[in-house]
Amino acid sequence: MSSRAAIIIGAGPAGLTAAHELLEQTDIRPIVLEATGDVGGIARTVNYKGNRIDIGGHRFFSKSDRVMAWWESILPFQAAEDGAGDLRITYQNQSRTVRPGAAVTDPEKTDRVMLVRPRVSRIFFQRQLFPYPISLSVGTLRKLGLRQTIRIGLSYLRVRVSPLREERSLEDFFINRFGRELYLTFFKDYTEKVWGVPCNEIKPEWGAQRIKGVSMSSALWYAVRSLFRRDDSIAQKDAETSLIERFLYPKLGPGQMWQEVARAVAERGGEVRLGQEVVRVHADGTRVTGVDVRDVATGAVSRLDGDAVFSTMPVRELVASLSGVEVPAGVARVAAGLAYRDFITVGLLLRRLKVRGEARPGMPEGLVPDNWIYVQERDVKIGRLQIFNNWSPYLVRDPDTVWVGLEYFCNEGDGLWTMPDGELQRFAAGELHRIEVIDETDVLDAVVIRVPKTYPAYTGTYDEFEQVREWTDRFANLFLIGRNGMHRYNNQDHSMLTAMTAVENLRDGVTSKDNIWAVNTEDDYHEER
Repeated sequence: MSSRAAIIIGAGPAGLTAAHELLEQTDIRPIVLEATGDVGGIARTVNYKGNRIDIGGHRFFSKSDRVMAWWESILPFQAAEDGAGDLRITYQNQSRTVRPGAAVTDPEKTDRVMLVRPRVSRIFFQRQLFPYPISLSVGTLRKLGLRQTIRIGLSYLRVRVSPLREERSLEDFFINRFGRELYLTFFKDYTEKVWGVPCNEIKPEWGAQRIKGVSMSSALWYAVRSLFRRDDSIAQKDAETSLIERFLYPKLGPGQMWQEVARAVAERGGEVRLGQEVVRVHADGTRVTGVDVRDVATGAVSRLDGDAVFSTMPVRELVASLSGVEVPAGVARVAAGLAYRDFITVGLLLRRLKVRGEARPGMPEGLVPDNWIYVQERDVKIGRLQIFNNWSPYLVRDPDTVWVGLEYFCNEGDGLWTMPDGELQRFAAGELHRIEVIDETDVLDAVVIRVPKTYPAYTGTYDEFEQVREWTDRFANLFLIGRNGMHRYNNQDHSMLTAMTAVENLRDGVTSKDNIWAVNTEDDYHEER
């Protein structure tokens, strides 16, 4: 390995992927600087008394063959018969079938395995559970009632005949795909909980990135097709993201993947330094030369030079930290005006849930099958409920208990964010009690986890972001990657692909960053094929 080094700011999926790929494809030594004490970013796993929390829920699936192969190279896939027949694993344009009795990676014998998990998510509305995505099943129509169903149908037909010609906001995006009535019933309130602003003030790009391709018509077609087709595959390319029925998941949560990657990076000569916060990025002309790093434990600041910098830190902080160059006033203004949405998970350990499901082997009696439940009720602030038993039973220390995460979307410094932990735990349990999901007397333990800048928002000065992009792109050896690094609401696999592309550019001497920014905008990366 040569004396060249690359500084990577952040040990999340993008940063660790970049480090891994540098070691695979170049002789450049990666030095990963992570301000916190753990790897994985928001894809880390928090261990609380033996019960593990997945912050935000991370399904491992991708329409990229490269990402699927990459994951399997780190953690082998489980491929055991699960009672539904043979299981097909499909990627790299190939399909292999694992039959009962074949050699498999057994999660009872090793922790180094990716489980194959069923995906179930529903909407909790009017104290009832509705399928997600919404389908016009007999059960759904019965719950909605005849009058509301007719209103939804007529509203959808109206927009099909006369759609909004220009989608100026996320509200327009939803209405064009679902009709106004269904948007008001199932999308408006939840989305505004997430972002804290009205849907008509959010740019439509959020919909294009997260739910492009999903609509009333696609959900109806998928429901009809599912009646005649059984598919035990984990192939992803022919399904809309919100309709995928199975996904991969590390046995011990998403952080397990990134702990394995960090270990592999260190074994091959790279470095992953925890508790190291980048406070300044030095530049000279059109190149970055190094960073100032603050040791979180001691407060000491030191200089670290590098031949390239990969940044996953929030764009707002990156631009503010640049030294040695004059930041144009317009770029500084746009960067400072970028908005973020912060996130709180309240973990509750329970004896049981009051909402009931069918009995399943290895699960608490009557536990509903959902990975998460979107809470659409207007009288509570909770946005989504994770049920960690259903992500992986190995996340829960006592299999007879129910381990859930209540997700709250907020702004750093607001009332929820500053609420003392004990008060917030009681508040969260009270909300679930109010909507009849739990009985407060069934709470055994609780924990609060706050995560700043979880979601780069499509509000504030986002519509002027091109100014920031064009200016930062001029630095030949600075690569903005990942969700916060690009101020783009990427999925985990998209963030990885930006890192892979950036490393290839550095390896090949490509100075244009266009192909990095094209990830999650080209058709092959969108939420539709």
